[in-house]
Amino acid sequence: MNPFIESAQSAFQLVASGDPKLLHIVGLSLSVSALACLIATTVGLLAGAAIAVWRFPGRAGVLVLLNTLLALPSVVVGLVVYLLLSRAGPLGSLGILFTPSAMVIAQAILVTPIVAALARQTIEDAMRDHGEQLRSLGAGRLGCALIIAWDERLALLTLALVAFGRAISEVGAVMIVGGNIDGVTRVMTTAIALETSKGDLPLALALGLVLLGVVLLVNVLIALLREWRQAGDRAVGVVP
Repeated sequence: MNPFIESAQSAFQLVASGDPKLLHIVGLSLSVSALACLIATTVGLLAGAAIAVWRFPGRAGVLVLLNTLLALPSVVVGLVVYLLLSRAGPLGSLGILFTPSAMVIAQAILVTPIVAALARQTIEDAMRDHGEQLRSLGAGRLGCALIIAWDERLALLTLALVAFGRAISEVGAVMIVGGNIDGVTRVMTTAIALETSKGDLPLALALGLVLLGVVLLVNVLIALLREWRQAGDRAVGVVP
């Protein structure tokens, strides 16, 4: 039998049987990425809303920097976080290098610019359409931002799902700051890289299947939210 087919069959068996090692890796991946996504979404939404509604000196430079951070290499983030958290670094006293906490920090740093940039664009576009009307009713800039954020909550929830999808598929930064320690910091992406190099293709394929399933689920949720929002717009006559 073809080695690929044998590996695929073994991978499906691992997934179907709920292999404990597989479940532990998947659970750690989901928890780390979910916490990083929560932090990044909170910080990114606040930053994006502030940039969208306030005009301040240097705003153009901030936008350029924010757009530049969208392409931030994950290994560079991992290196910077490693240097900060190492014993010789300024945050070395925390003792969290090679722990899930360090991985959460690295993923949050990677994802926050994405949330901030997309949130700024979403809120700024909505402000362009409804800002004058809200201000004529007496709403200040902060009030406008809050009202629009609530009105665009489905779009902003979509941003959170995008952030989660980016975080859970990350490998470079978490490999550096987590160390890929078995049972401690080994997540799906780092485990796939390691098991492939070791020749344990069934486990690597099983993890790959689960990772693809998670990413597929995230994209299905994004599509459903988009449909739900468009249905709501049609119901109130916004979309023909």
